[in-house]
Amino acid sequence: MMGAVTASAVVSIKPALAQTAGSVLNCEIPVPGNHAGGGYIGADGRIVSPDTPGAFPPAGRNFTGEEVKRAMNGRSLPGTSYEQSKAYVNYIRRLQSGQSGFTCYASLQMPR
Repeated sequence: MMGAVTASAVVSIKPALAQTAGSVLNCEIPVPGNHAGGGYIGADGRIVSPDTPGAFPPAGRNFTGEEVKRAMNGRSLPGTSYEQSKAYVNYIRRLQSGQSGFTCYASLQMPR
């Protein structure tokens, strides 16, 4: 009897985990988020004024969790130069609770 209950639990949990993993890779992170108010991204990932030397303009689109995960593993974010991608990834790594994209970024950090 216990074996039947265990098998049933495994069958229902695995699809839920697969769905969660898929949604994590499809979540989106804006660069910068709404809290930045038109700021540019410095090389270290901080929000800076548009006239800051070496700063990059807002990305113009959100990046998916999958794109960010690849960029954190050494690839560039789509449509960006190497240096721009590094700055955007540094920005993403600095996200804190309550900022746009934080939940997506945090979920990428969780082991599967």
